[in-house]
Amino acid sequence: MSDAPKPRHLMIPFAGRSSPACREALAGLRLPNTEAMLARLALVHGDQQDDSTRSPPHERALAEALGIGAADGCIPWAALEAKQAGLGPTGPGDSWGVATLCHWQVGIDDVVLGDPAAIEIDAAESAALLAAARPFFEEDGMALHASATPGRWLVQGKVFDGLATASIDRAVGWPISQWSPLSDAARPLRRLQNEMQMLLYTERVNDQRTARGVPPINSFWLSGTGSLPASLANGTAPASAPEVADALRVPALRDDGAGWAAAWQALDAGAMADLLADYTRGADVVLTLCGDRGARRFGVQHRGLLSWARSLFERPSAASILAAL
Repeated sequence: MSDAPKPRHLMIPFAGRSSPACREALAGLRLPNTEAMLARLALVHGDQQDDSTRSPPHERALAEALGIGAADGCIPWAALEAKQAGLGPTGPGDSWGVATLCHWQVGIDDVVLGDPAAIEIDAAESAALLAAARPFFEEDGMALHASATPGRWLVQGKVFDGLATASIDRAVGWPISQWSPLSDAARPLRRLQNEMQMLLYTERVNDQRTARGVPPINSFWLSGTGSLPASLANGTAPASAPEVADALRVPALRDDGAGWAAAWQALDAGAMADLLADYTRGADVVLTLCGDRGARRFGVQHRGLLSWARSLFERPSAASILAAL
């Protein structure tokens, strides 16, 4: 029996963030384990786009790690989740989407998408709203299914075939008009969204939510659209999934610089320290850092002692790497 440690791949979404408070917090961030880890690894892959892509860098990096190739905005997260949950059919051409219940914040000039993580929906509320919504989806030829996460539904329908949609991680905090699909193929979905807004306004669930001081659920956001590639749809298991450390997401989306820095320091002392310990024991480790515009994947590169020592002085600091993401 081999005592060699298992390979590990740690992926950190929102490791870099260009919003004002997080950018300011980065200047004072001290991450000793991350610095040590980056000094021992080499850059093996970089993905740099602008921040107008519908699929953010962490979703593109995760899809690549799972062996899923897809166009921007068409990574089939819903179809993959449906397959894993035993829903179906999920073969090529069987298109799915994720409908995430959310609160649209109506302002003077625009309507902004609030973070669904803040709406505090429970399983009973999600089930009640799904039962009310199902006939509306079925009228438009879409099958509606609950998922394991309250407030997150899986929808199957031909309308999702080739329909590019923006990840909710792109759209949170922005006017919905900036990220909503505007193609002719999306017209039935926009009409359905309007119908759902009227339905949700009258639901008792929202009366109860208002009474306890939490935001009403007044719409849904569609994302994760498309169908699985044949290699996955025909039963082939996806590649080994990375360990995704998601602690930076909420403070990053809220531009909570202090919270983002505190979450980063906790990651550095926890998951990053563990990764460094595994590397020291001889594990084949991979670290993927993702920001608003890009992702960088670092891996073990076997080099001579002189080359390794030189890299300690030549490698950019963790702060400069995060600032470039």
